[in-house]
Amino acid sequence: MKEETKNELRKKQRTVNTSLLASIYFLLSFIAWTVLVTCVDVKDIGPNKSQVGLSTLNGFFHSLTGCSMVLYEITDWLGLVPIFVAFCFGIFGLVQWIKRKSLLKVDFDILALGGFYIIVICVYILFEFTTINFRPVLINGYLEKSYPSSTTMLVMCVMITLVMQINRRIKSTSIKLCLDFLVITFTVFMVIGRLISGVHWISDIIGGALLSTGLVALYRGIIKSI
Repeated sequence: MKEETKNELRKKQRTVNTSLLASIYFLLSFIAWTVLVTCVDVKDIGPNKSQVGLSTLNGFFHSLTGCSMVLYEITDWLGLVPIFVAFCFGIFGLVQWIKRKSLLKVDFDILALGGFYIIVICVYILFEFTTINFRPVLINGYLEKSYPSSTTMLVMCVMITLVMQINRRIKSTSIKLCLDFLVITFTVFMVIGRLISGVHWISDIIGGALLSTGLVALYRGIIKSI
């Protein structure tokens, strides 16, 4: 029994270490990618002669996809889904807090999820005040900041952590597989839909994906440590 316990602890620690190392790798990759987008091959290929980094790559990919405002609107409205999911987990944590009469008695993974959401919001606000790239199209006649893709970041951060919660809290394998498939399919549709809608440069999507993966890996490492 002791040997089995030791093996389980070693396996658990490996999982934690792998997740934390993955988090560092993807977050550093995001920083490096952001530097490239800011400094490399910057040309005025955007609307109103706006400057765009990695202009050759971005311009080429945008010429392939064009712009679909219908797909943009669909993915924009579906962006409310992860917000609703986050709200539900907030209510879930609040109910536990009230019932157990102590914030410290709320499930650790839910507390960590709340902290994770706060980090995501802070990152979102940071890039609302930081201009890296503008969109390849005008939205209602205005240039909007587009890096990193906030929809990509929101969907990946919330929906992938939703999969983790599903796998931790639902015992039925068949229900877990069904829900995981639906959530992952939705996530893939949203990221690809945002990409081919043409309202983002491909560098915006890649940046959002790198940042989200790093943050999610950090959350995974934290909850696996308990």
